[in-house]
Amino acid sequence: MAKRSLQASPTGIPQAKRAFALLGWTQENLAAEVNLKTRQPIWRFFTGQPVDRQVFMEICSVLDLDWREIADSPPVEFAEPGSRLDPAAISLDDLVETVRSQRREALEKKCGILQLLDIGRPVNLDDVYIDVNILEEIASQRWQSIEDLQSLAPSEFNRAGLGLIEEKQLSGMQAVETYAKLRVLGRPGTGKTTFLQYLAVQCNRGTFAADRVPVFLSLRDFAEYSRKIKSFDLFDYICQILGDCGEEDAANLSRLMGAGRLLLLLDGMDEVLNQDSTAVIREIRKFSEKYYQTQLVVTCRTALQKMQLRGFTDVEIAPFSQAQIAAFSKKWFTTLDGTTPQLGRVKANRFMEKLEQPENWQLRQLVVTPLFLHVACWIFQGEYQFPAKRTDFYKQGLDLLLSKWDKSRGIERDEIYHGFLLPQKIRLLSQLAAATFEKGEYFFEQRVVEQYIEDYLGNLPGVDPEPEELQVEGEAVLRAIETQHGLLTERARGIFSFSYLAFHEYFTARKIVASHNLRGLEKALEGLVNHISDPHWREVFLLTVAMLRSADALVQLMKQHIDVLLAQDPYLQEFLTWANDKSQTVPAQPKIATSRAFYLALAQSPRTAADFALASTLDQGMFLDAALDHLLIECAMEQSQDFACAHACGEAINNILVMVLDAGFYKALQQLKDQLPGVDETQGGSQRWWDEHYQNWTESLKQTVDTHRSVNKNWEFSADQQEILQSYYYANQLLIDCLNSKCEVTVAIRQEIEATLLLPQKELEAREWKGT
Repeated sequence: MAKRSLQASPTGIPQAKRAFALLGWTQENLAAEVNLKTRQPIWRFFTGQPVDRQVFMEICSVLDLDWREIADSPPVEFAEPGSRLDPAAISLDDLVETVRSQRREALEKKCGILQLLDIGRPVNLDDVYIDVNILEEIASQRWQSIEDLQSLAPSEFNRAGLGLIEEKQLSGMQAVETYAKLRVLGRPGTGKTTFLQYLAVQCNRGTFAADRVPVFLSLRDFAEYSRKIKSFDLFDYICQILGDCGEEDAANLSRLMGAGRLLLLLDGMDEVLNQDSTAVIREIRKFSEKYYQTQLVVTCRTALQKMQLRGFTDVEIAPFSQAQIAAFSKKWFTTLDGTTPQLGRVKANRFMEKLEQPENWQLRQLVVTPLFLHVACWIFQGEYQFPAKRTDFYKQGLDLLLSKWDKSRGIERDEIYHGFLLPQKIRLLSQLAAATFEKGEYFFEQRVVEQYIEDYLGNLPGVDPEPEELQVEGEAVLRAIETQHGLLTERARGIFSFSYLAFHEYFTARKIVASHNLRGLEKALEGLVNHISDPHWREVFLLTVAMLRSADALVQLMKQHIDVLLAQDPYLQEFLTWANDKSQTVPAQPKIATSRAFYLALAQSPRTAADFALASTLDQGMFLDAALDHLLIECAMEQSQDFACAHACGEAINNILVMVLDAGFYKALQQLKDQLPGVDETQGGSQRWWDEHYQNWTESLKQTVDTHRSVNKNWEFSADQQEILQSYYYANQLLIDCLNSKCEVTVAIRQEIEATLLLPQKELEAREWKGT
């Protein structure tokens, strides 16, 4: 077997140096003449160290030397540079190495460089690439009922497939090593092309499949070339890529393919125009069957998986894990933010910390693909924070998917949907989103979504209204939406959804805001407010209030709807009145609604309210009330028969006394504390005292607290009242969140709403009467 490298002999080095001196060149000049990026191989050549065989022969050719006379122990199995290779006279290993060396630099340039969206310079693949993981089970190929899917919680919705990915995953490299014929599926932006480029580069460098020749080609380019010459011949096209179509070269290529020494990487099965797709698929099948030992990896968007390739195993690229997101962001900020590795890590850590904050959970669901993660990093780098309005991020992401992504890669689409302008695409998706979200349908059967699309198409000017024609076009548009930008995706066989819940909510909000006139907007906002107590609509409220030029009308409608929730229940109105009266005892409170919220929560959930008090910068009286409420719950209302409770009550009263300013209340609590057995009392004595005096002592405690502070009236609510109170609390919190979301609300309306939060009906009416 011929050696893959050569080195100059002790007698050959002086000959080479003399020939080099006659030229009068530098080593850089010689390196450029041999098409080398650096002069290191030239230096190695002149110092007698091993050099790539093909490079060695080319250096000798430039120096006008016989490489056999210069080389140490030259082999005899292969030909001169530039001469034809005799397939019978060279081993397969040498043939592989020769072809690899001829293509090494060109392939590195083609596959080792990326052009990222909105980045004005090329980026080295190694600087940003993160290994992908592969799912061996394709979610959209499962049979699953729509009822099972509708039961998913929102937090389980967004990953590829259904819910959080729990299926076994393997690395992309493992998948290629496992399956000789592999089709890698994925949504737009999941990194399919980059994965193939990575395989090509690793094979080219000999770190993966070192015994094979890597060939990377675009199926779109293959289809265009074949259409021009009116012949779809994959073998011939590969010959063109490798640079020569001579008879001997074709024989060598055929030998490599027949022996399984080619790694053929075919990118973008979904990018082939419809008119060429059948011919391309037929040619891939034909090639795969003829050269059955050649390893093939094909990429395709998940939506077009029904274009079957016989003998191929379908797998799908998995969403990024948290570890992959962190690794990608570290590489991104180090490479693209122009910082040092240390500072890049600091910025990446800040990015991850912001991403993990609770308010960014929707954003976390989106950045599980390289495309959206790149966009998130790019947006974050400006001010090292995410946009205050999530709508800004969604808008950029959707503009990217709906228009920029295909254009940036020179991809032409030929379905009916391609003719839609961006506003038409948004209107169609908004109409579909709003109609399904209103019905609580996150998942919908294929025929249902096609019907929505047909209804939209039927209202467009110049469209044939015939039902049969509309049905055909509805099917085509659905598949085009899924294929081109992946905003709709097939979750299980015949069952579709928006690919991300965030986009379903965003398009629903856009439909509300995009009403054509004032009356239409008012009607849309009234319809939205009917869902104010439904947690599923929370994001739609926040997105809508952020999109409106003026959110005054919406927040006022929300406040009006909230105020009537408890209006018809006298007992609940009494409860609100008590909380309002208690809040009036808190002096110098900047926002008295905060005090009302505290006492309402105290009556409903004492421990939570105590935690709220301790965690907030509230008035000392509210701390006192929280502590007293805790004392009543722990020592009085739970009716503990354990003497240890007496000691706990004593300690609690000691802590409370330091907060009591009222002299009468202080004296009454001190007297109650003095009645308890002392710490020096025996266990038996303490237990006897507690058994004899527990009932009277706890009753005295409750009366004392009620007399001086009226902390707890033992409110008792029915199940229906508890449910409506929960809705009331939730709706008020949603209103506050909307006001705090940097929406456009006038100062006067904001102040009026904040001042009247959680007030009983009679107080609201009194304020309204004073205002008139």
